[in-house]
Amino acid sequence: MSTMSAKAVIRIEHADGALDACASAEPYALMVLGDSMLPEFAEGEVIVVEPEGVAREGAFVVAFHEGEHIFRQLLRREERWLLHPLNSAYADRPIDGLGAVKGVVIQKQRPGERGSRKSYVE
Repeated sequence: MSTMSAKAVIRIEHADGALDACASAEPYALMVLGDSMLPEFAEGEVIVVEPEGVAREGAFVVAFHEGEHIFRQLLRREERWLLHPLNSAYADRPIDGLGAVKGVVIQKQRPGERGSRKSYVE
């Protein structure tokens, strides 16, 4: 494991005032922290998340689980949804339903490398 993968936490604080409904549905970018999604997603890569994306089995998603946002692959096993890390050093996390999914990853890119963009939409 990398030294940053212990459990890097970045607090997201909302700006004063309410967000309008349109802004909350806009795609946003996040930086990958840790090694739980190796080999497909390396620490430092930037992912673009579509909050209105369709969460299908096998999709890479951002979900709210046990009080935190988590980036994983969405899988279905024996009638249960799981948040699955690609790195086998980490455990699957079961979720009660798709309501926990807050967005679907549609793209990734390594910072500073124009040709490194990869799309995850059909």
